[in-house]
Amino acid sequence: MTKPIYKKIVLKLSGEALQGAKMHGVDQLVLFSIARQIKEVRDLKVDVAIVLGGGNIFRGRENIASKGLDMDRSVADYMGMLATVINGLALQDVLEKVGMPTRVMTAIEMQRVAEPYIRRRAVRHLEKGRVVIFVAGTGNPYFTTDTTAALRAMEISADAILKATKVEGVYSADPLKTKGAKRFHSLKYIDVLKKGLKVMDATAISLCMDNKLPIIVFNLNKEGNIRRVILGEKIGTVIR
Repeated sequence: MTKPIYKKIVLKLSGEALQGAKMHGVDQLVLFSIARQIKEVRDLKVDVAIVLGGGNIFRGRENIASKGLDMDRSVADYMGMLATVINGLALQDVLEKVGMPTRVMTAIEMQRVAEPYIRRRAVRHLEKGRVVIFVAGTGNPYFTTDTTAALRAMEISADAILKATKVEGVYSADPLKTKGAKRFHSLKYIDVLKKGLKVMDATAISLCMDNKLPIIVFNLNKEGNIRRVILGEKIGTVIR
């Protein structure tokens, strides 16, 4: 196939996806690989919005699990949101170096580094061919970046969420830890919830189910996979 089956997508990238082989922070080689893949998709005239995690810099969950030393959940979540802003600026820099106009839009206002998130403005940026990076989550604690991806996808009327991972799709168990874990080629939303599969959190899955928004889970480490998904190749796992 040479024509994209999706015209507008939200690409969900975890913070860990940006760190590559590093223990923390961002890996410039990984950023350039992602940027090249996104450029391939933009060359197909597909509108691209990106939602970033911040786990490569700060993981709130780890700081609220300390025995007797728990950080307040709201504080931890806000710190995680700020980590996503750092990732967004790093990705923006690389995307613009490969020739793609990009806008970073934040749910927590910080006008010197990013635009405040306004839905109509985000839609307009996409219409003008700009890549839009959504950072700072929803701007509220207790919500994950998975939920942000589902929410933003519906707000901008995206055709699908592309969830980039380190493995080939959704498995019955962690394939990096469990030998013989079965990969699913397709799943229903309700099956993900019933089986407790760690694809996205339950709130995000429920939002997608209520609004019939498909989720494609695929391996980001194989360069060109984003384009393959856009063109409808049978890779990863489709949840619908």
